[in-house]
Amino acid sequence: MEASPVAGDKEAPEDCYEIRLQEHLDDHWTSWFEGLKLTAEPQGETVLTGRVPDQCALLSVLRKIHDLGLTLISVQRRREKKGRG
Repeated sequence: MEASPVAGDKEAPEDCYEIRLQEHLDDHWTSWFEGLKLTAEPQGETVLTGRVPDQCALLSVLRKIHDLGLTLISVQRRREKKGRG
């Protein structure tokens, strides 16, 4: 069983997400999506990437996508270690 991360532990994993949308969004939406990086793909899709502090914040992002009537293609979680650099 994996131990739970301790607060302040520089090696504790953080959740980084990649959220793919069918529609194209301009960069001015970045602040509305809580600082996630928006990347326009050539096929017209938008990829939102970045750290999400917890499941509540992820749900908030997904609600905004729903409220805008956008088409969600995928959500992928990637684990990263703090303290890299």
